[in-house]
Amino acid sequence: MRLPHGATARVRPYKSQNVFLKNYSIMWQGSKSQRNKVAPCFDPATLILCYPATLRFGDNNVAEYLKKGISKEESEAVDAKVREVVETILDEVSRRGEAAVRELSERFDHWSPSQFQLSQAEIEDLIASLPNQTIADIKFAQAQVRNFAQHQRAALQDIEVETMPGVVLGHKNIPVNSIGCYVPGGRYAMVASAHMSIVTAKVAGVKRIIAATPPMQGRPPAATVAAMAFGGADEIYILGGVQAVAAMALGTESMAPVDMLIGPGNAYVAEAKRQLFGRVGIDLLAGPTEILVIADDSADAEMIATDLLGQAEHGPTSPASLITTSRSLADETVKEIERQLKVLATADVAGKAWADYGQIILVDSLKEAVIEADKVAAEHVEVLTENPRYFLEHMTNYGSLFLGPETNVAYGDKVIGTNHTLPTKKAARYTGGLWVGKFLKTVTYQECTPEASALIGEYCSRLCELEGFWAHKEQADLRVRRYKE
Repeated sequence: MRLPHGATARVRPYKSQNVFLKNYSIMWQGSKSQRNKVAPCFDPATLILCYPATLRFGDNNVAEYLKKGISKEESEAVDAKVREVVETILDEVSRRGEAAVRELSERFDHWSPSQFQLSQAEIEDLIASLPNQTIADIKFAQAQVRNFAQHQRAALQDIEVETMPGVVLGHKNIPVNSIGCYVPGGRYAMVASAHMSIVTAKVAGVKRIIAATPPMQGRPPAATVAAMAFGGADEIYILGGVQAVAAMALGTESMAPVDMLIGPGNAYVAEAKRQLFGRVGIDLLAGPTEILVIADDSADAEMIATDLLGQAEHGPTSPASLITTSRSLADETVKEIERQLKVLATADVAGKAWADYGQIILVDSLKEAVIEADKVAAEHVEVLTENPRYFLEHMTNYGSLFLGPETNVAYGDKVIGTNHTLPTKKAARYTGGLWVGKFLKTVTYQECTPEASALIGEYCSRLCELEGFWAHKEQADLRVRRYKE
């Protein structure tokens, strides 16, 4: 229960008084400075509670939503519309191949060159058009991504063990043969997505890497093409959206299909990957980007607002959330977001995302913050608390953690070295993000001596009979007859 300023209330126990007295806690509603001047009070003898406190019974979660985004029903309606559009596009490309791809490119991107694939001369000309500093910056970022991916690859070892005399079991990590990397574009040139997919795949040992990105303002985005080339792409296509993803997965007259689709994108690209999964592999469903900031009263509203809007500007459906133990900080953050939106160049997009998909959750403790954060299961989680590593030790559902005010999601998105293709829409409950291991198939093998085969065969025969698999049983019995002395 919460009380208005200056009020007191008599609290009636919901169980016996003895049980009640063991299961309450008082939660301060004021600021840290106020806490030193006025103490909340609760008298167990009279059952009187006075401001400024909340009485909490037992271990119930009392998180309070100060701001919510659009309803679940509205969100599901949007998703249904996206599914329908994507189904139609995939069917068109499947039936009509390159003709459909060209029509879709003209319709959505006003782009219909003689060839979607860039020649080596075109790639070189685009790179030559860039300032030297831009090229140096791209190469620096790729060096960071490559370095971390190489350390990850080194952690993945093939194994071979003799599990019992004469029985050898093992596994090998084999790279996927071919992948298609989608690098988003449109409003922003997502240069960094080229590093994250292409460079990492190259470290894994993928043999054929093709990459596609949409045109920008009627021409190929030079910086993105440079990043693709420096990263090691074997084929580069200027082609965007669902039609690009469909072409890479299904193939066309001029593009051989790939084994796996990689890369982030908008809701339509993510849905296309979901519908194509099975015909090809996918890295994960990386849809509209998300950010969750966890903050206590050691954080400041300016930094929180800046970082929330920094991800919200990706698109009008990008969720931005705040979990905090401080009501006053939540209030200050709302005001600061309003102030920043008045001057932010991308306020039209970021403001829409915040209005429709922004949320603020007020909690009473760091423990409760962990519970709520794991429910959100956000793509990016920024921790602005006195002890950020508490969340590293206790959280289980997130794409990537950014610990302390010195780092931020932009570092991870662009340059620090961890991969920015991360799970969205609560997929962090069951998967991590893109990494070198996503490009590797861990496959097993077995080998037996004749003596070991006879021994294993006797067990296998009885177990197959137990299940009623008679042809399976005969496989085992044949080995027993052949190899048992």
